[in-house]
Amino acid sequence: MRHSLYLASTSPRRQQLLGQLGYQFQCLSPELDETPLAGESAAALVQRLAQAKAAAGLAQLDQAPAATALVLGSDTIVVLDGEILGKPLDKADAVRTLRRLSGRSHQVMTAIAVASQQGCQVQLVVTEVQFCHLTDSEIDAYWDTGEPADKAGSYGIQGLGGNFVVAINGSYSAVVGLPLVETKQLIDASVAAISG
Repeated sequence: MRHSLYLASTSPRRQQLLGQLGYQFQCLSPELDETPLAGESAAALVQRLAQAKAAAGLAQLDQAPAATALVLGSDTIVVLDGEILGKPLDKADAVRTLRRLSGRSHQVMTAIAVASQQGCQVQLVVTEVQFCHLTDSEIDAYWDTGEPADKAGSYGIQGLGGNFVVAINGSYSAVVGLPLVETKQLIDASVAAISG
């Protein structure tokens, strides 16, 4: 039986990474409320959202394609001192965030989930990212590039924000949005479970 792979995301970065693994896939764009639940930890939130995206993507498919479909969902958040740093509301918010990240280590949590009619498997990948010290003028100049405006944690490691990263302990591709090794393992395991 041939399985169709779908990516429950329109993120160009995730599409590029999944393509790098050599898979043929189609994209879905499920709408989702990403508001954290009361008392929900960062790790629980990112895993719940990845699962919800995968399940919502599967629900978008007609019955025939859904029977052999695998839908990959992914979510990435930036965490500092246990606090989730989302996309900035405005420049002042981005400046506050980047000042907090300056010279410190933070966590990037990416969860991946693969949903099929047989169920959903999820995995969490946590990467430590160390920033250099940033001056206010560097932060202002970075904001003016437009890059931080739509990025969790107000930076993109695959872009100009990578200039601030001193060290990474973990998966670089997970910080970009899709951990390559773990994604392949999860897709392969899901295919095996269906074919088993």
